[in-house]
Amino acid sequence: MTLSQAVEAAPEVPARPGDTVLDPLPMDVRRRVSALARTPRLLIACDYDGALAPVGPGTPRPHPEAVRALRELADLPGTTCSVISSRTLSELATLSRLPAEIHLVGSHGAEPDGTLDMAPLPADKADALNALRSHAEATATCYIGGGDGEEPVFLHLTGADAGIRVGDEDTPTVAAHRVPDTPAAAALLGALAAERRSWVFGERPSPIERMSLLSNQASVALVGPDARLVWMCHPDPDSPALFAEVLGGRSAGVFAVAPAHQGLPLGQRYEQGTMTVRTRFSRLEVTDYLAPAAGEGRTDLVRRISGTAPATVEFAPRPDFGRADVRLVPHPRGLVVEGAGFPMVLHAPGVEWHIDHEGNGDTARATVHPSSERPVVLELRCGTDDLSAPATGEEDRRRALHGHWSEWLDTLALPETARRLSARSALTLRALCTPSGGVMAAATTSLPEEIGGVRNWDYRYCWLRDGALTVQALLSLGSTAEADAFLDWVHRVVASLPGPELLRPLYTLRGTDLGPEQVVETLSGYAGSRPVRVGNLADHQVQMDVFGPVVELIDRLAEARGALADRDWDLVRSMAEAVARRWHEPDHGIWEERDEPRQRVYSKVMCWVTLDRAVGLAARFGRTADPVWEPLAADIAAEVTAKGWSATAGAYTTAYDGDDLDAASLHIGLSGLLDPSDTRFQATVTAVEAQLREGPTVYRYRRHDGLPGGEGGFHLCTSWLIEAYLATGRRAEAEELFTHLVDRAGPTGLIPEEFDPVSERALGNHPQAYSHLGLIRCAQLLDRAG
Repeated sequence: MTLSQAVEAAPEVPARPGDTVLDPLPMDVRRRVSALARTPRLLIACDYDGALAPVGPGTPRPHPEAVRALRELADLPGTTCSVISSRTLSELATLSRLPAEIHLVGSHGAEPDGTLDMAPLPADKADALNALRSHAEATATCYIGGGDGEEPVFLHLTGADAGIRVGDEDTPTVAAHRVPDTPAAAALLGALAAERRSWVFGERPSPIERMSLLSNQASVALVGPDARLVWMCHPDPDSPALFAEVLGGRSAGVFAVAPAHQGLPLGQRYEQGTMTVRTRFSRLEVTDYLAPAAGEGRTDLVRRISGTAPATVEFAPRPDFGRADVRLVPHPRGLVVEGAGFPMVLHAPGVEWHIDHEGNGDTARATVHPSSERPVVLELRCGTDDLSAPATGEEDRRRALHGHWSEWLDTLALPETARRLSARSALTLRALCTPSGGVMAAATTSLPEEIGGVRNWDYRYCWLRDGALTVQALLSLGSTAEADAFLDWVHRVVASLPGPELLRPLYTLRGTDLGPEQVVETLSGYAGSRPVRVGNLADHQVQMDVFGPVVELIDRLAEARGALADRDWDLVRSMAEAVARRWHEPDHGIWEERDEPRQRVYSKVMCWVTLDRAVGLAARFGRTADPVWEPLAADIAAEVTAKGWSATAGAYTTAYDGDDLDAASLHIGLSGLLDPSDTRFQATVTAVEAQLREGPTVYRYRRHDGLPGGEGGFHLCTSWLIEAYLATGRRAEAEELFTHLVDRAGPTGLIPEEFDPVSERALGNHPQAYSHLGLIRCAQLLDRAG
């Protein structure tokens, strides 16, 4: 909720004779307070006389609304409240009757209450404010002053701080902002409390699994179940967000369409075989899609409003995760967006907009009147300032887009098991494949692995492992184009390095190094889950498993084509050589733990896979294998089967140095290193089931990994256990767990990263490629099992 919305949402109370009628808060105050509400650690300090309490005859009591607001603010995490007065501390406490959580400082700053350690004692109010700022470790301070002697305090405010003078225009001040009287100051505090509460705890977001993905492959977006655009980046999917309502509420960007009668949505679905989403209300339907890219750096989002009911539209782009201040300029054919850092317009001919100047940018609102014969079409065009009419009608463009997806889908050999959901999974995986060849691990950043927790990561990049497994899943369905494009991407990345042993685990979608991992402090996070991260420190980790999935992809592609490309063999050979040089090193592993490297079982298994598949490719396609590879593969297999086994755990464990289990260690049998009939693999399956499965889901591990909090069960791990059940002849258990996996999909068939079986809540970034490729793999295996 923005400050303006908090003010607008406040109920109107009829004025009584003698009441002061409040004017709306000045625009500069509204904007500054909106910024203050989103600082990580906020200090609010007030003078007493003239700010909290009116100056005049009688006993000066604080304004009741101001007291209520200060109480609410003091209860919020990361928020400190104080009153600094010229009155003695005892007199201030008696008059204000404020609760203990609000710090009181009397005698011009020289008398702090017992909760504050101020040594030496402050010399004046400004000194006291500095001491409070240090005590709170404040990243911003709001000081509201109304009496005499406040100007020196205002002079000590710097940077993100805000000084607000209470008094009429005749009172000179160095404060940056002003409100007329104590009722206005109370209203300001009330609105600040509402907006800060919303920022701290997050606005009530859509359930993760209920958000639907839009894609034209060059760009992606997420639409909530109520037709709100909750996520969209530009110019690339791993660029800063233009709309990030899912992570920051309304202040991070709004593009909403809803019936004027305020009815709830009746349902949402994809047009069959496409990435076009339709949201239905009573007598109104909103159809959303990303049009095919018109050129480099161009993104066009089309929103078609059809039906017979009036609809309200709210448009408030907030570029750079809400940190850019934008202005909306009316145009006869729509709106021009200024301040985004790139050209952007909203093509909306005939729509009359009302523009409010609020918070960190403008908001445009309109009511539109579609008819059964004439829908209203809104086109958000990023990367251009062209507001001319499109050369092709909306229905023709939508029909062509339909063919782009559905005709491709018709070429696939989909499994009969969960066929409809497998088709949606295939479309989702393709939607995450970009024109550069890079493949998104997921469409979002920082959707939490625990509500309110800190395990919030940026998955919008291309991991070698995730990308290889994604396109391998599509290859298994009969589509080779994505594998070709991904391998082109890998070849370009490798060509930029002295050798593949220097490959990082992940890169941007364009194949370049990531920038430093950063935190967007101004975003409240999904359901208050902070921090919101941009970038990913895992790009500096050692992950020895990344070679295996790439080499296995080349093996599968060569098998499908009956031919092995020379450059692909060169890549296999160089990766095998890299493994030969480095397989013995400890690493951070597939789960990218921010802890000490270990000798991990899964990483060793993937090193074995690299060499085993390289030897097999050489034999099948007449290539020369290094004579070292085959015996080295045998040595790795011997070591991992011996050192990875724990008699205490009765299973293959995470690493050589412990007894903790990891679902990834199931690959010792799933990869073919061990025969699935081996009693040690069967014991590992049983141990994973006993310790890592919880009802419908399977956790990655249960160990302490150096981070606070926990996470949900991981859908990819669930699919691995299903595969392990089938490999060990436990079909009934496999079918039961697969049913649970299918049930985790949202109403439009999308699956996020994780699931909490206790709260029965979806978690993690969305949609997650791992989850969808795991579902396809299990459906195929169940088909083969008959």
